[in-house]
Amino acid sequence: MKSYLVAYDILCAKRAFKVRKLVYSYTMSGQKSALELLLSRQDLKEFLKALKPLLFEDDCVNVIEIDEDAMLFGKADNLKYDQGVIII
Repeated sequence: MKSYLVAYDILCAKRAFKVRKLVYSYTMSGQKSALELLLSRQDLKEFLKALKPLLFEDDCVNVIEIDEDAMLFGKADNLKYDQGVIII
């Protein structure tokens, strides 16, 4: 499992709602339109496959793999999750 930062800017409110609903179904933490997703390789493939038909040419979605040695500031902390853990 790897962590990914997903940030998006969708111009159409209807499409933005669909993208937000999809992203939040995978999210572990985050705020507004920049969220952290903890995904297996298969989950990442499924997420990207579901995301692609929701986007138009003028939309922007960034999916960035977070390095295990990421720089953290303030109260930020590396969150570790055991495989199979569900956080609600």
